[in-house]
Amino acid sequence: MCVLPTPLGPSSTTFSARGTNARCANSVICAFGALIKEPLLSDYEWLNVHPSLLPRWRGAAPIERAIDAGDERTGVSIMRPTAEMDAGPICLQRDEPIKPRDTYGTLAPRLARLGGELLIHTLETHPPFEEQPADGVTVADKISAEDRRLDPERTPAELERRVRALSPHVGAWVGLAGDERMGVLFARAVNDRVEPGHLDAREGRLLFGCSGGALELLEVKPPGSRAMDAKAWLHGHAGRLV
Repeated sequence: MCVLPTPLGPSSTTFSARGTNARCANSVICAFGALIKEPLLSDYEWLNVHPSLLPRWRGAAPIERAIDAGDERTGVSIMRPTAEMDAGPICLQRDEPIKPRDTYGTLAPRLARLGGELLIHTLETHPPFEEQPADGVTVADKISAEDRRLDPERTPAELERRVRALSPHVGAWVGLAGDERMGVLFARAVNDRVEPGHLDAREGRLLFGCSGGALELLEVKPPGSRAMDAKAWLHGHAGRLV
């Protein structure tokens, strides 16, 4: 078996050399970030370990998008790459619950372990491949800069999921006075009423106003500083609220 690292690019000469110099029964990719092109696609028996229940969440950010959408379950699919992104036939698939407080940082390791188990089982048992269903296809677009901004037009529940989906590897943020940004690592939806887009301090709690309620910020990362409890940050920075 050959496991290929992420290429420098989909047509990288380094990638081509790695592929053509390898001599192996199977080539395995995971979170690869590029399409396998001909002639390599036909030259080897490829396996892709994809962290979603395909055809849901094809693309670059399946774990983040599953949490962000409020999915109750996700999983891992072992599939064969084709010329179309994450659209190849599947030989093995198993689901994994998304817990109410899961973040990317807690869910991704569980999916990695599950993916390893399924890959070993696939290599040992050679289950048959079946084409993906045409219904239920969704695309997990790459996380953009705009995705990181906590949009006050969204509901508290939506913003809580966004924070969990991006914590701790990418990180969501809210604005501070002076056009600075403060990262948000943990938060929860609450019923307090705060003007949308504004931060407010109430009884030692840091609240961000949004549509229909507020998001209580629990752990934050101030600009140029380490992550800290939001209550601790409030002690010396209440004047920087917007």
